[in-house]
Amino acid sequence: KSIPVHATVQKTLTYILNPNKMEDLLYTASMNCMTDPVDAYYNMKMIYEGYSGKSFDAPPPKKGKGRVKAIHYIQSFSPEENITPEQAHRIAKAFAKKTFGDDAQFVIATHVDKHHIHSHILLNVYSITGRRFYDNMESRNRAREYNDRVCQAFGIQSIIPKSKKTKNSSYAEWDGKRRGTSWKEKIRVEIDTLLPNVKNIDELLYELEMKGYIIRRGKHFSVKAPGQKRAVRLENLGDVYTVESLAFRIEYNVNPGDYSGRSQIQIAYENVIGQVTLLANNSQKIQRKRNSTLPYSPENDLDLYRLSAQLTVINRDKIGSIGEIEGKITSLFHECENARLEINSLSSELEKITTLAEQAEQYFTLKSKGVNLTESEKLVVSMNRETLERNGIKTQEDLTKIIAQKRKVQNRIAEMKVQYTRTRNLHDVYQDIVQTYRDISEGDYISRLVEDKKKEEQQNLNAAQKRSR
Repeated sequence: KSIPVHATVQKTLTYILNPNKMEDLLYTASMNCMTDPVDAYYNMKMIYEGYSGKSFDAPPPKKGKGRVKAIHYIQSFSPEENITPEQAHRIAKAFAKKTFGDDAQFVIATHVDKHHIHSHILLNVYSITGRRFYDNMESRNRAREYNDRVCQAFGIQSIIPKSKKTKNSSYAEWDGKRRGTSWKEKIRVEIDTLLPNVKNIDELLYELEMKGYIIRRGKHFSVKAPGQKRAVRLENLGDVYTVESLAFRIEYNVNPGDYSGRSQIQIAYENVIGQVTLLANNSQKIQRKRNSTLPYSPENDLDLYRLSAQLTVINRDKIGSIGEIEGKITSLFHECENARLEINSLSSELEKITTLAEQAEQYFTLKSKGVNLTESEKLVVSMNRETLERNGIKTQEDLTKIIAQKRKVQNRIAEMKVQYTRTRNLHDVYQDIVQTYRDISEGDYISRLVEDKKKEEQQNLNAAQKRSR
């Protein structure tokens, strides 16, 4: 949708560039202006007043809406698309450039604070060459047409309005899923924090109650955190959170990974690897090759390779229980978040440095032409000079320093991205182990392999019968 801005543009810029809505300004971009709300405002003000001859700060008249100073476009995506903020931001940039052109002056900010991801595009009604943009039915239809084309190029279908309202999950529920938080993990962390300072189970439960947890005693002990709807049994938190395991940990002051010998998770993996090997030897499972260039064999079976690789990680990282690996997943998630936040902050800094360097280079290039400037070039020079003065840039030497700072920030971003990718990959490996172990524990892993084989045989039989007809 589009919203004509009649009043102060600065208020709109401040809103759409709010870092709390964009995961610390990672998802911002601009064309022919800065992305900082103050600098962007003055850049737009210079162009608007230069071509319109009217004040950019003039309030709307008492009657009527007054002149349109900017057009605020909002591009929204359905939660069902599972689109990432990065994809949404790339789509917004492609849409804005294709729809408005290279001489347009706009700021883009992709927000992730709602149930649906959406991008804000604030367009100055005058381009840097004096071209005028209008907000009417024709321009909106043209913008929607370009929007659909760009989205389709990215594999995203345009949203079809639904006749009936659908019930969405609450923001808290959606945000919890997005951030990977869970009640179980909060309780595990609380128990692990309290254990070193208590002498027995009763003391542990008492300390939990003092922190607002509700404890239900009986055949099974259960815990309910403040704000949690349903209580959870201790044994459902993981192998090392049963009453017996907690008592052992308290008495001997051990952590989940300190147990000697093979853990339950290791034994489970070893058993299932043996069963899958038998299935592979007896052709009772689908032949999934790990290496497609080699003949199929148990040594070249993809399922066995995945199980063995996961067991290697379990042994290497001394994982004692599923509860422990879930704790590691949470820890890795926070490491990813910290790395992402630093990347966001650096990316925001890089965005400003890049646009600042571009304006500085443009300014010094145009200045070198002397008096042979067009009216639009003179206006651009004035806009650039104002930006450079606010940012303390006076000479070519200052520009050289900015370019050096840009390289430094780029190198740091590259380092942090490597760290983020490494941490994220380990996080994903651990999550695969958790899912596989749950399938093994519930008896689904082997039964699924057998069922898949039966389906394959039935499909082959049906195909053979069709050919014989």
